[in-house]
Amino acid sequence: MTQENFNAAVAQSKELPARPSNEDLLQLYALFKQATEGDVSGERPGGFDFKAIAKHDAWAEKKGTSQDEAMQQYVALVERLKKELA
Repeated sequence: MTQENFNAAVAQSKELPARPSNEDLLQLYALFKQATEGDVSGERPGGFDFKAIAKHDAWAEKKGTSQDEAMQQYVALVERLKKELA
């Protein structure tokens, strides 16, 4: 897996023919953050910011995944979504 493949998948994720499900969007977010920043950092959001909480939790589920593995999973997810949403 190369950085170029990952960057291409990031660009392709913005050009999908239809909007992915919320679960797929959370997975894209979590894998992107894990691939680019590593393990989740900071406090879990509180209150009624449910979107921020869901994003934080999705990223936290990827804790321990190597950045290279996260890139591979991200590319695979984008490829699946391109086929499913076509």
